[in-house]
Amino acid sequence: MADNQKILLVDDDLTLVEMYSERLKAAGYKVEVAHDGQACLDIVKQNKPDLILLDIMMPKMNGLDVLKTLKADPATANIPVVLLTALIQELDKVKAITNQAVEYYVKSETMPGALIKQISRILSEKDEQSDAKSS
Repeated sequence: MADNQKILLVDDDLTLVEMYSERLKAAGYKVEVAHDGQACLDIVKQNKPDLILLDIMMPKMNGLDVLKTLKADPATANIPVVLLTALIQELDKVKAITNQAVEYYVKSETMPGALIKQISRILSEKDEQSDAKSS
């Protein structure tokens, strides 16, 4: 199911990016990487991913601002965005959900395998919704 599905991984933590990139590729996903919010928006314009895995605290543009920008644009509003962040305060979670992230995970509390299973579930649901709309 993961074959040919593109994940855009957006994080400024190079170690985390390398680890998640390898795990996602091993699960069959194509992975693109951006290290800041502005680079994320540039990549999305050029090459729409199937899902965005987005950090909140980043240089140039934070993840919540990226999320707002993506959801305000009809061309990108339907791309599922999963927030993966070090922020654990409840207010950040509420902001993320309000800004239409499909999921919110805290880095220190989330195992990579569990996150990849959730990504697979989200993309399967997205495919099912697309199939239902087209039939």
